[in-house]
Amino acid sequence: MRNNRNRRRKKQATRIELPFDLKKILIVSAVFMIILCFSTIFALTTSLSNKVIARVSVNGINVSNLTIDEAYQKLNNELKKQKEKNIVLKHEEYETTISLEQLEVKYKTDEAVNKAYKLGRSNNILISNFQIIANLLFGNKIKQEIEINEEELDKAISDIEVKIPNAVVQSSYYIENEQLIITRGKEGFQLKKDELKNTLIQAIKEQIQGKDVKEIQLPVEDKKPEEINIEKIYQEIYKEAQNAHYDEENKKLYKEENGIDFAISREEAQNIVKEEKEEYSIPLKIVKPEIKVADLAGENFFPTLLAKFTTRYDESAENRANNIKLSSEKINGTILMPNEIFSYNKIVGERTIKAGYKEASVYMGGKIVPGIGGGICQVSSTLYNAALLANLEITERRNHYFITSYVSQSRDATVSYGSIDFKFKNTRNYPIKVECISRNGICQVFIYGMEEEVEYEVEIQDKVTEVIPYTTKTIKTDELAKGENLTVQKGVNGYKSEAYRILKQNGQVISKTLLSKDSYNPLQEVIKEGTK
Repeated sequence: MRNNRNRRRKKQATRIELPFDLKKILIVSAVFMIILCFSTIFALTTSLSNKVIARVSVNGINVSNLTIDEAYQKLNNELKKQKEKNIVLKHEEYETTISLEQLEVKYKTDEAVNKAYKLGRSNNILISNFQIIANLLFGNKIKQEIEINEEELDKAISDIEVKIPNAVVQSSYYIENEQLIITRGKEGFQLKKDELKNTLIQAIKEQIQGKDVKEIQLPVEDKKPEEINIEKIYQEIYKEAQNAHYDEENKKLYKEENGIDFAISREEAQNIVKEEKEEYSIPLKIVKPEIKVADLAGENFFPTLLAKFTTRYDESAENRANNIKLSSEKINGTILMPNEIFSYNKIVGERTIKAGYKEASVYMGGKIVPGIGGGICQVSSTLYNAALLANLEITERRNHYFITSYVSQSRDATVSYGSIDFKFKNTRNYPIKVECISRNGICQVFIYGMEEEVEYEVEIQDKVTEVIPYTTKTIKTDELAKGENLTVQKGVNGYKSEAYRILKQNGQVISKTLLSKDSYNPLQEVIKEGTK
């Protein structure tokens, strides 16, 4: 018995107690070796698998344990949802939207999926082990790169710049009979385009990452218009009279040009614009050429109808009809030489009471309001379609804030003197002549010229890509009895649309070119609800 107790004491005496830190090190080492063995096995298994390792996401979208095709499909489905969302931009009562679709945002999905798939698949098993362990502990969030069509982004920002209410208006001028009419600019807002561009790019990146992008307030600053520069205007309008003539050797027509000069000195003109007025008249000296195109006997320079387009208007809306007819008369007979640019605002001039225009409904600041010259956009839109069908190059054109009734979506061209113009270039080898006639509720534009060696059949195709439902606003009023409702403004849906120009020869399609992608805002329905 005593011997047994002695033996137990000996064993207890020989037991070695390890320091605490050494125990900790051994435990950690053991755990590490277990993890290392586990990750090595997992790395080998991963190399044989066709799926992404655990705890990997792209833009917050979990792609763990998915094949390349499954991850690609899942990302595309999620990104499609983000792409359909609109970014709202506001300034006071003005509101518009921009979509990722409109900016032709492209996602580098292949690159992101491949990056996710390569995790844990290095040629070096130690690196693979490290990636797998790091992933298990911390996860891996991959950011997907995107490409934005900056040309479309700049175009969208420029469109906002001219449509924003109370925007600064620069001084402008036009010639009416023998008077130079100068309109003084107006102080207003100027869009900070660079700041807005950076904000939009950041918002797009956040939206791609699944974050909710709140509406963006348009960054603007107060801006004064540039001072009227008489010397600059003089240099731009002065020219010698030029007779029309035909160069037989080169088969080239030169149209007549009026000679234009100030009828007063430039100092006197400068004194006139020093007065605080909205509009100034400076007398001009117009020298008429002796020979016009019509005087060139035996020559018909516009024998072929290249294109025509027709729209209809309500003749009973007298003021609007007056404006349509007046602007049509201004355009009628315009001759454009090769490479010459037609400017609607320059030819039609400012829409004023003095010039004969009357008050009719116009789009302004996202609303339909009475304004001088309402209706002239129908003429610019009719001309736009004729120019498209004549296969001419459109150099400046914008769509309306709301849809129009006289042409389909993406077939309109809005204008506003001093800010929004419609321009096109004669890209043919010969001169063209524009005829515009509006009467009996019909507005027609004809474009004449000479046939060229290669001519195309031109077709314009437009389609709606998205419908934006209108909302309804109810205003309670004691002007009506309880239970009575009155629709003050009928709602109209908004649209996203696009148009293409198709060129054919002998019925075969030669080319199909995108003309524009447009966005039309919905018009809110307003209902008064009686409370009396």
